Amino acid sequence: MDRSITIGELARRSGVAPSALRYYETLGLIESERTAAGHRRYPRAVLRRVAFVVFAQRIGLTLEDIAAELAKLPRHQVPQRADWARLSKSWTRRIDERIAELERLRAGLTECIGCGCLSLEHCLLSNPGDRAARWGAGPRAWAGRSSGGAARGRAARPGGRRRRPAGQA
Repeated sequence: MDRSITIGELARRSGVAPSALRYYETLGLIESERTAAGHRRYPRAVLRRVAFVVFAQRIGLTLEDIAAELAKLPRHQVPQRADWARLSKSWTRRIDERIAELERLRAGLTECIGCGCLSLEHCLLSNPGDRAARWGAGPRAWAGRSSGGAARGRAARPGGRRRRPAGQA
């Protein structure tokens, strides 16, 4: 009995589009064999690798990171539970960092939406004169990596918002 599956079956079973599966293959994340007619056939074990890719992307790993992790697995045999456990150990820190980032974002959004001030001086939603550029690329204030408040001696609040000094509106 042939234990290989077509790209269409792999797509249906994994929930990943055939175009993405072909892309994963070009990156070396998964492998297929070709029939005499040139059709891709995947070993059934590739379903686990695709599930790993999908899960890893959901926790924030890049495809480059995922390729490095998959390179640690046995290439031509089905990875065992111990293989997967070894890989997942290093993810705990990443998952914790992602949870903390999402909690900061939630706190910031709740505070800003509830506040309604839209102060041009203190609100994270405004950025007059592109002052946030000095903090680096990306949503630094939202991600809690803003040095603006701390650099001026003010404590940062959850979500990255700075407290207004007493007497300022």
